[in-house]
Amino acid sequence: MAELAAKPISELKSVGAGKRAENFAKFGITNLVELLTHYPRRWIDRTREAPIADAAEGVDVLVIGELRSVNGPPPGPRRGPSRVTATVADDSGRLSLVFFNQPYRAKQLKVGSLVAVFGRIGRFNGVKQMANPTIDVLGDPDERPRPIVAVYPQSEKVDLPSWTVLRAVDETLARCKPRGISDPLPESIRERCSLMGRGDALVGIHAPETFAHKEAARHRLAFDELLRVQLVLVMRKRAFERDSVGIRHVIGGELVRRFHAGLPYELTGAQRRVIGEIESDLASPTPMHRLLQGDVGAGKTLVAVSAMLVAVQGGHQGALMAPTEVLAEQHAAGIRRLLDGLRVPDEDTLDGERDVRVELLTSSVTAEKRRDILAGLADGKVDIAIGTHALIQDTVAFHSLGVVVVDEQHRFGVEQRAALRAKGVDGGAVPDVLVMTATPIPRTAAMTVYGDLDVSVLDEKPPGRTPIVTRSADGPEAEEEVWSDVRAQVAAGRQVYVVCPLIEESEKLEVASAEETVARLSSTELTGLRIGLLHGRMSSADKEAVMDRFRRGDTDVLVATTVIEVGVDVPNATVMVILDADRFGIAQLHQLRGRVGRGRHASNCWLVTTPSDSADELIPDSNPRIDALVESDDGFYLAEVDLELRGEGTLMNKDQKGRSDLKLASLRRDRELVQLARETAHEIVDSDPELADNEELRQELTLFLRPEDEEFLFKS
Repeated sequence: MAELAAKPISELKSVGAGKRAENFAKFGITNLVELLTHYPRRWIDRTREAPIADAAEGVDVLVIGELRSVNGPPPGPRRGPSRVTATVADDSGRLSLVFFNQPYRAKQLKVGSLVAVFGRIGRFNGVKQMANPTIDVLGDPDERPRPIVAVYPQSEKVDLPSWTVLRAVDETLARCKPRGISDPLPESIRERCSLMGRGDALVGIHAPETFAHKEAARHRLAFDELLRVQLVLVMRKRAFERDSVGIRHVIGGELVRRFHAGLPYELTGAQRRVIGEIESDLASPTPMHRLLQGDVGAGKTLVAVSAMLVAVQGGHQGALMAPTEVLAEQHAAGIRRLLDGLRVPDEDTLDGERDVRVELLTSSVTAEKRRDILAGLADGKVDIAIGTHALIQDTVAFHSLGVVVVDEQHRFGVEQRAALRAKGVDGGAVPDVLVMTATPIPRTAAMTVYGDLDVSVLDEKPPGRTPIVTRSADGPEAEEEVWSDVRAQVAAGRQVYVVCPLIEESEKLEVASAEETVARLSSTELTGLRIGLLHGRMSSADKEAVMDRFRRGDTDVLVATTVIEVGVDVPNATVMVILDADRFGIAQLHQLRGRVGRGRHASNCWLVTTPSDSADELIPDSNPRIDALVESDDGFYLAEVDLELRGEGTLMNKDQKGRSDLKLASLRRDRELVQLARETAHEIVDSDPELADNEELRQELTLFLRPEDEEFLFKS
């Protein structure tokens, strides 16, 4: 591959150094590796084509023939839709084609080209015709016939017909044939993973004899793409483990045992399993780097507190970093409740013990209180610090930071995580890091995007959590039922969230929307109720005052923007109304829904949508995202649905969602292949940590993954 990458495409006789090479370059193809990895977008099975004379009317058929004429729309202003007409002929007859409102077809279609046309045959003026068919320019009619024809990506702006690409690929593969294309994968791995050789795979993807041949080729080349990503992740993980000295914590101590014994409920099986996985990491001299995934309400905080107490009982400190002040304050209140009455040894006290000291450090803390907390962190009297990014400011020094918990990690950059870890350097020891997220991540994506972390999953909800009934409300009549439910719940002493629509890219518009919603509800459906407003443009003090009133029960209905998406915990809130729910993604709707159902009362979530205004729709379109949320409250199931509906986006950079930079592999389709690539990467790296004995594979990582791509994998 390195040799092919060094050869410019202009060296091919079928390309040369002129205009054709420039057109290839516009598609990002400048050398022979880029050519061979410019894969077909589809394949046409010529064994299923119909002669024009035999093509039946009223059914979809594939016809392959030579373009005999092409007529574009007449010049000058036109009335009505533009028309491009063409004629295709084979040995049996002729077929007329018409393209409405596709003027570019006049330039794309060249008389004399071989084309594949797929569509429904009709008749116009007694002549067989297809209107707006799918058409692919295959090449030169004199080319050798192929049973399956590869069709390459096309662009209106670049003159690069499919047959030009195919001819260049054919020439490249033919010139490689005497020496062959080497394969960096050992034969033992290929056999175990049922993978064909790379040379055969490149032939099979571009010029397959059968569709089974093409699929086997795609399987191998997709595996190569996934393996390269996994090798980088596993090598980085192993290097981190080699280069970092951790704290060998003592587990099984009295403090954690007393904490668990004092809980008013039993731990779930999932919590016990995950605590076991974390304690195993903490007992190791290698620093922990673990991702804790747990659905909304799965009990992640309790697991995190257990991990921090392992540090505290060994004379170290714990820190929990949250993305917002509201969430940090919530964590502090919740953790203080959990640890109420739990004591640790202290020689400076009369009875030799003191309460576990938990402190909150945010920008809202007064100067005097801040000085006291900073002194306690420096001398070790503060056992657990909870805060926002204020925890990683230069003025904060820990006595001995042992375990760091980062909540909702996708809101932090890798630099912030590293800065917090650096706070714990104690004689060279790096603190253990536990990253938590309540956004369930599909397993394949977790293994790829979070491949440098070990993953633990809390997939069981604690007993006593009430189920949330989710319903959709589409249209004015259904919305009346929503507000009726809200009034009934408030009359019964409960509280309600109303979330305002997400307005693309504009916090200012979102605030206006929230204010308008408060005014509307106050004067119509919810007249007489105590309505509060919470949005992202408020000061921290104002947000906290609004939340305090809601927690105390002084507010019946809290109208909010998505600022309440994460972590807000009011057990008496039993109804969540999400307006314009179809503007939100599945993950965000699931997060918002998780703000209710946190107490002992039954809870409802209403997803309010606006019906389609299309007059000719007898049956309105259903929204698959809304349907999925009504059907299930399992965040991991919803994450898989989300991946199916949304596309997987890019792994390596911040391009738009839905586009994947894996050319053949798919995190959705190739779940088993992701697992196989991960296992293979571990096998290769564990026996050869820096690929010193596999120069070819190491070259490929440099060839296919740019340094900025690798860096992005660790910032994602």
